[in-house]
Amino acid sequence: MTAGHTPTSYTAEVPVRWSDMDVFQHVNHARMVTLLEESRIDWLRGVDPEVAAMLQNSVVAHLDVRYRTPLTHHDSPLSVTMWLERVRSVDLTIRYEVRAAGAAADSRPAVRATTQLALGDPHTQSLRRLTAEEREQLAPWVHEAGS
Repeated sequence: MTAGHTPTSYTAEVPVRWSDMDVFQHVNHARMVTLLEESRIDWLRGVDPEVAAMLQNSVVAHLDVRYRTPLTHHDSPLSVTMWLERVRSVDLTIRYEVRAAGAAADSRPAVRATTQLALGDPHTQSLRRLTAEEREQLAPWVHEAGS
């Protein structure tokens, strides 16, 4: 997996494996969720260790995936661009846009998705609030809807 980033977004290049394909030779819908997860982990571990540590005890609260165009093995590696769409008191939402290899960054994505992560406290086994310092760390990654 190779990657690049600007101050407010991160793009991971994710290879499509033969095992990701369905009987119609498209990336299977459930495997797309795995590719999104791999991209998210690459972003969080690769860019900011403090943010990665903060989100280590987060859990997926909600996932939404919109498939617009089938992707195939020939579209590999997929270009997955991510940023934060929203940060609230106990959770944040990551936005994804997935494009085929070589597609222009401003082209229509084949897949759009969001993952809502809720922050947890491993000692109390309950949700916890983001601190002001954590919100400040996340601020550069937030894109408001439509921006």
